[in-house]
Amino acid sequence: MDVREILTRYEQGQRNFSQLKLVEAELINLNLQGADFSYSDFRQARLGRTNFSQNKLIEADFSEALLWGTDLSEADLSRALLREADLSGAKLRKACLEAANLSKVILNGANLSQANLSKAILFEADLQASPERSTDLEAANLSYADLSYAKINGAILVKANLEKARLCRANLSLGSRQKAIATDLSEANLQGADLSYADLSGAILVKANLQGADLTGTICDRALFEGAIMPDGTQFKSIR
Repeated sequence: MDVREILTRYEQGQRNFSQLKLVEAELINLNLQGADFSYSDFRQARLGRTNFSQNKLIEADFSEALLWGTDLSEADLSRALLREADLSGAKLRKACLEAANLSKVILNGANLSQANLSKAILFEADLQASPERSTDLEAANLSYADLSYAKINGAILVKANLEKARLCRANLSLGSRQKAIATDLSEANLQGADLSYADLSGAILVKANLQGADLTGTICDRALFEGAIMPDGTQFKSIR
């Protein structure tokens, strides 16, 4: 089924488009809200600014696809493959990405607030702030997610759940560029998280819960821990 036929059938009311092969397809700035593309192959497809909100995209393959500004709000991307996909500025609010593979994905300036990324793989993912906005992961569920070596500079992780997440050698630092934005982990749940050798320079961890977290070799220069629960269970108190 080609793109023209998909659009025709969508306009006629069809919503089931599962198991389609759409490698290198071009679906730009279209409205496909509420459709089911589960198990479909979108490798290297160009899908910028298309409305996939409330879609079923279970185990769909978006490897190396371009999804700039694409709307995936409330979409079900459980176990989807998004390796090396570019989701800069994408809307993923309340999306389900449970156990999805987002290795080396680009999410600069994306909105992932309240998204479920439990058990997702974000190895070497780029979640840095874009020039226009911070990557928003407020209240997102990242429990047991693998964020090893990820670039998370300037992201918003307020009240995010990072329990047992792997952040080994992840970069959450303020950075050195002009007008750099601090990574905000205020009130985040980091219980049992692996932050070994991560860079938290200048990060905000006010009232964060770090009980049981591994801070071996972690760089914490200028990080703010006011009111945070530290790995040993005690509350951080600044020395004045």
